Amino acid sequence: MKFTALGIEGAYQITPERRGDSRGAFARVYCADEFATRDLNTNWVQMNTSISATKGTVRGLHFQHPPFAEIKLVRCVRGRVLDVFVDLRAGSLSFGRTCAVTLDGHALESVYIPAGCAHGFQTLTDDVELHYCHSQPYAPAAEGAISASDPTLAIAWPLPITVMSERDANHPPFTSIEPIDL
Repeated sequence: MKFTALGIEGAYQITPERRGDSRGAFARVYCADEFATRDLNTNWVQMNTSISATKGTVRGLHFQHPPFAEIKLVRCVRGRVLDVFVDLRAGSLSFGRTCAVTLDGHALESVYIPAGCAHGFQTLTDDVELHYCHSQPYAPAAEGAISASDPTLAIAWPLPITVMSERDANHPPFTSIEPIDL
């Protein structure tokens, strides 16, 4: 497995070593030992799946406040997405920075997003499925979000936004969010 540091402190793109033969392919997409040697989370308490039907769909940008601030390990298992996250951590060297990674179900890559980051994505194909591992359980009272269309963040969504929930369309701007103390 290859761990590539991203532009947000503590975030990584993880590329598995894919092996193929006449049967198809095999890859190890997670290894607790490899994560632990890098001081990354190995305790996943919840796993979710997100299925989006239409290319151009945007979900997010979501996060949870402490004590439920969560680390996420996200992998696209079908289709392609632009996965985006924003550092909201007080005192972080990358506070306010946005990071975007293309995840493709065929590439088997994943992204490790540290606690204190807001997360979202745009589907680049129809029929997309994402798998998320979470370090904390979902806590509705701890839920937070920022607008994926906030011009302050200047997220370059590659496609016109075709579908977005009313809830996501009405999230507050980045400037209204208090930095997260972890």
